[in-house]
Amino acid sequence: MKVAIIEDELPAAEKLERYLTKYDPTIVVAARLDSVAAAVPWLQQHQDEVDLIFMDIQLIDGLSFQIFQAMQVQKPVIFTTAYNEFALDAFKVNSIDYLLKPVTFTDLAASLKKMESLRQQLQFPAVQAQRISQIATTSPATVHKRRFMVKVGEHIRSITADQISLLYAEGRDVYLVTGQNKKFIIDYTLEALEDMLDPQIFFRINRTYIININAIKDVLVYSNSRLKITMIQDFDKEIIVSREKVGDFKTWFDGAAH
Repeated sequence: MKVAIIEDELPAAEKLERYLTKYDPTIVVAARLDSVAAAVPWLQQHQDEVDLIFMDIQLIDGLSFQIFQAMQVQKPVIFTTAYNEFALDAFKVNSIDYLLKPVTFTDLAASLKKMESLRQQLQFPAVQAQRISQIATTSPATVHKRRFMVKVGEHIRSITADQISLLYAEGRDVYLVTGQNKKFIIDYTLEALEDMLDPQIFFRINRTYIININAIKDVLVYSNSRLKITMIQDFDKEIIVSREKVGDFKTWFDGAAH
């Protein structure tokens, strides 16, 4: 069997591939893709070459449901998701399987056995594709990424969104900073993070920083009509709301406080 993995977190994709090999060493991973933009053209050209597709719901540039809006998916799909409340009942009703993160080998094996028992129905029914398209267009924009996997040496850890005080870019790297002042490099751009994080909690104050409202200690009127932010924790860099962001920041700061 050949599979495609559409997953934006490298550790999660590698773990899934290891489990697939453990389940059946003859399974071939034909492609690993990390975004809607990469998945659509690849599937348009190579969909016939795979038997099964694994899709994370939240990708680096949007929800994987957008793939179904852009093209007709004709292969069975197993979703992987950290959001157990996100339309999972709809997936079940339409015979779409899912794996709740963190994925376990036992759950993966059960899903694969289910797909094997339905091998004669490998062509993905059009009604399912239509249903997913409906989910994509009606799903609220409030589905946000709740945790991030980070590497610490040879170890992998999970950081929840509420543990994040701020994120910032420095050179080509983007750093996640927790309330305990622990800092990790993550494989996302600030632009992608803006879409992933809850806008009621996180705000991009300038080209460099995204901050968590719950980590703000004080906001000071600064020079040139800008604002200076002091975080609850000690932070050795100056955090300034850019002039063009001040109006939106005040609206966000007022609204999010309710």
